[in-house]
Amino acid sequence: MRCCQAHYLEQLLNFIRSCAALHSGQSSRVGAGFYKHHIIVAMKKWKVLLLFVTGFTSTISAQTGDNPPNAQPGKCYAKCYMPDIFETTTEQVAIKAAMIKAIAVPAVVETKNAYQLVKEESRRFLVTPAKFTSTTLKVDLPLAAQRFGNTAAESTTEYVLVKEESKRYVVTPAVYETVSESYVVEPATIRIEYMPPAYETVTDRIETKPAVMKWTRKTTDANCLNANPDDCMIWCMVEVPAEYQTLTRRVNKGCDGSGKPDAGCNKTVEVPAVMGTRSMQRLKRPASIREEIVPAEYKAVTVRRTDPLSTTVTRQIQQTPASYREEIIPAEYKATPTKVVITPATTRSETTPPEYVTVTKRKLVRAGGFSEWKEVLCGEKVTGYTVRQIQDALRKAGYYKGISDNTMGASTKAALIKFQQDKGLPVGNVDLETLRALGVNY
Repeated sequence: MRCCQAHYLEQLLNFIRSCAALHSGQSSRVGAGFYKHHIIVAMKKWKVLLLFVTGFTSTISAQTGDNPPNAQPGKCYAKCYMPDIFETTTEQVAIKAAMIKAIAVPAVVETKNAYQLVKEESRRFLVTPAKFTSTTLKVDLPLAAQRFGNTAAESTTEYVLVKEESKRYVVTPAVYETVSESYVVEPATIRIEYMPPAYETVTDRIETKPAVMKWTRKTTDANCLNANPDDCMIWCMVEVPAEYQTLTRRVNKGCDGSGKPDAGCNKTVEVPAVMGTRSMQRLKRPASIREEIVPAEYKAVTVRRTDPLSTTVTRQIQQTPASYREEIIPAEYKATPTKVVITPATTRSETTPPEYVTVTKRKLVRAGGFSEWKEVLCGEKVTGYTVRQIQDALRKAGYYKGISDNTMGASTKAALIKFQQDKGLPVGNVDLETLRALGVNY
């Protein structure tokens, strides 16, 4: 486009100069008809050129709206296309949030011997009977003498004391009854159950590159009269749509339908106690004691009138009276294995870290477009020597891998454009700013 513009503008200026020369040099020798004839012939000759320049200038004016300021003869200028400058950043996007999971810790239960009552406490009485000693005595028989004196009986019977009166204690033992009762074999506890939450799959679109406006070269209509196809290209402003990356993430919706993470996922279950049945002896009536009198004992002695009025008997004389003492009979227990809760059931938290995915984003730092007028090398100055310098400089900078063949071929152009894009230089022309960045003499 630049070369096309410079080429046809130069021819147009030459045409105008020739017209001026004809007017000034020949107007005195020829008539107005001769001048007019040459103008008409010249206009026919340049009709195609003027149509193209007029359309091209309109296109350039629409794009630029100005001309190179302070332009100097023999130098070439161009408005170079500056690409959009993007900054590449990476961002960690959570596709699964951190989750705090409650882990059920069961109760700690130990089996120990529990001593269960099987017979209640009671009391008993221990009786010590009276103690007697035997003594032989000669006792008188006064009643026999009295009877013989009053009657003519030849014999009589008299009762002689052989054991003194005493007392004794009669014990009634305690009475028990057998009953059944319930007891706790394993105490009631709680059990904490964890239910996995429900997850919802959510798809998000994340913008990785914003929409931008970009100048793009496009072909004009078929009425373009220039034989060079490149001269039939025009610059069009097009919108480059934004770029997106689709991410799928899982959202914790809990268990109770509220939609809150982990809500209602911990359930407390009451575990009832385990009961057993045992038999025991319960005191129905306690032991008791009562005192009884033991009457004296007598021996019948038959006495004849001719017998002496005394007799010898063996008598039991009480030395120690009967007595008792009370004793407590302790309760009886039986060892029964029983489960005892040492530590109640509880929960502990376990955190599952979030899951991330790396998203690469391109942020527009500087919008591209056409630069101000830049001085560029005119076509005749882009010599093989200049191209070789450019190739050598690009190779040194790591952009060009080919040989230095003095030809601005496709690989050289691609390397030059890449260099200009990386350095933020105007793209598409061999401008002086690019040559200075490469260190090329011009």
